[in-house]
Amino acid sequence: MIEQLYSGASDATGFSFEVLPPLKGTGTGTLFQTIETLAPFKPRHINITTHRAEYVYRELEGGLVERSRVRRRPGTIAIAAAIQQRWGIPVIPHLVCSGSTKEDIEYALLDLQFLGIEDVFLLRGDKAKEESMYQPTPGGYTHALELIEQVNRFNDGFFADGTPMKVRGKRFEFGVAAYPEKHEEAPNLESDIRVLLEKQQAGASMAITQLFYDNEKFYQFVAQARAAGVTIPIIPGLKPLSKLSQLATVPKTFRCDLPFALSEELRRCKSDDEVKQVGIEWGIAQCRDLIAHGIPSLHFYTLSAVDSIRQIAEAIY
Repeated sequence: MIEQLYSGASDATGFSFEVLPPLKGTGTGTLFQTIETLAPFKPRHINITTHRAEYVYRELEGGLVERSRVRRRPGTIAIAAAIQQRWGIPVIPHLVCSGSTKEDIEYALLDLQFLGIEDVFLLRGDKAKEESMYQPTPGGYTHALELIEQVNRFNDGFFADGTPMKVRGKRFEFGVAAYPEKHEEAPNLESDIRVLLEKQQAGASMAITQLFYDNEKFYQFVAQARAAGVTIPIIPGLKPLSKLSQLATVPKTFRCDLPFALSEELRRCKSDDEVKQVGIEWGIAQCRDLIAHGIPSLHFYTLSAVDSIRQIAEAIY
């Protein structure tokens, strides 16, 4: 399916977006409203994130503290199935190494197969909040390439322990992540591009990038990737700024630079509403430039940005 979505059959620039499963106990209302808001722009697909369990602390009587692991956003596969059934939009749920064992991945693949969902997005995922550096889950993986190997073995009809399947289902296609300003743990951009090439050689059908605000860095990254032999579609990941606090938090969290012109505009803002308007205007200009450069599709990260994305999409599609 992914290959069909990005086969170049249409000259129009595509649209897709990523959503998060709802927080545990909050229901699907906000999530479904996000999809209702953005569905009119005919998304090629919707990505659904996966979130690892994390430690939470609860005070007990006598000054004691209880530590337990909680998954705050469960339901990635269920949400994917609900979206596909309700809207008929292709879904690409995330599968991550972070917090997952080989068995967890295997059961997720089986569930997706039963539901007829044939596309996945494969990532290493983030380190746990309590970790200073990424640590693989016991029985899990250190790198996304290891996860890709398991999916390929599953496609070939073998479980993680080497047992052959009695009935093999349809093969999963998969997308992977790319980093225009390099992954935070990569020693340099060249080695990061080599990893992307290895993911392509292992079967990846497309890549979606980490968010960025400087198109020139994206173009340079794509040019270097193409020179290294990467041929799969590289889809830009975009997120309009909407809050004053993001001037500091976005570069730190996502390891990306804000262009000087954008940061100067943001420094003049006195409220979140002003930041939101700057973010929309920058996003429209950024998207129009990407479209002018023949980028086949644009992918949006929706967290705290749904209305801004709607306004940008109205301006460019």
